[in-house]
Amino acid sequence: MRRIRVRLRRAVARIRRIRVRVRWTVRLRLTLLYGALFLVSGAALLIITYVLVAGSGTPQLFVSSRIGSNVLFQRLDPEVVRRFMGNRAAEQRQAMLGQLLTQSAIALGLMSAVSVALGWLMAGRALRPVRTMADKARRISERNLHERLAVPGPDDELKDLGDTIDDLLSRLGAAFGAQKRFAANASHELRTPLTLQRAMIEVALADPAADAESLRRVCERVLAAGEHQERLIEALLMLARSERGLDRREPVDLVRAAGNVLGDGGPEEPRVEVCLAPAATSGDPRLVERLAANLVGNARRHNLPGGWVRVSTGTVRGRPFLRVVNSGPEIPPDRIDALFEPFRRLESRTGSPQGHGLGLSIVSAVAAVHDADLTAEPGPEGGLDITVAFPRASR
Repeated sequence: MRRIRVRLRRAVARIRRIRVRVRWTVRLRLTLLYGALFLVSGAALLIITYVLVAGSGTPQLFVSSRIGSNVLFQRLDPEVVRRFMGNRAAEQRQAMLGQLLTQSAIALGLMSAVSVALGWLMAGRALRPVRTMADKARRISERNLHERLAVPGPDDELKDLGDTIDDLLSRLGAAFGAQKRFAANASHELRTPLTLQRAMIEVALADPAADAESLRRVCERVLAAGEHQERLIEALLMLARSERGLDRREPVDLVRAAGNVLGDGGPEEPRVEVCLAPAATSGDPRLVERLAANLVGNARRHNLPGGWVRVSTGTVRGRPFLRVVNSGPEIPPDRIDALFEPFRRLESRTGSPQGHGLGLSIVSAVAAVHDADLTAEPGPEGGLDITVAFPRASR
């Protein structure tokens, strides 16, 4: 429960940090990007226009009749007049080009400022859905994990971000609900033996005619309840250890792990059929052996009189596997996944001498920490057909 709360707080804090960064950094970057693109494109347009105007050649000279009738021009050599007029035209052309360049640069600067302002507004408008998502995410806590961002609009990057956060909240809600159920069930499982022990001791002490034999029987029942409680606590510790992760990986032989847990069954035990082919993987040998022990123990415990259990190992497509199939009561396919949750049993929720409801939960946790694929389906004659495909052995 505490770990889920910490994960939830970290997720909400991460979303808040995303909100702050998106609101300022991303908006500023988009604005600068818009302004830079406009400035570059405007400068390119200005250069192209200047080059085209400058390379258009010398303009034609048109001499008005008033200038042509001037006495001074009539006395001068026509070649001198032509040269003078050409120089004047060239000077005017250079002045016009300089004026064009100056005015265009001023216009480009003004339009760049306008584009930056418009880019700031458009970036804010484009990022408005992100602010809306951040505001909704800020209001979501462990008390209202059922709420979602539900971002409307077309399928773009922002909607994909909103859907990703919704999926994250869904997974957190499911994990938080599972932890709450686990805590409630664990407290119930631990409280029941304590209540039973207290009741037996109080009844024995309240009986004035109690003798040594009756007190001895009460003590034996109290010890039996204590042993049941110890097994439950050991299973809870194993479940917590399997969910913690692997510190290091060692070579693991599935044939050896399965062979160590088979043992000799009693006369009333279901017969065990074994087919063990070489299957080498890597991981924690003790956890893998506990996985095999829980699978075989579960197959033996939940069986029918005269039933059977098949245990096989091997390699399929390069991946080693451990498969356990048993006969037993028929299990609806829609209830198989629930059996891998802590304290979930097919018959009832409360504890029983047949188990604590943690065996398959430990199997699922060990498979997950070893990156193994766990598949379960109804067996051919009732019961379960469970296969755990481990990754290839690491060198």
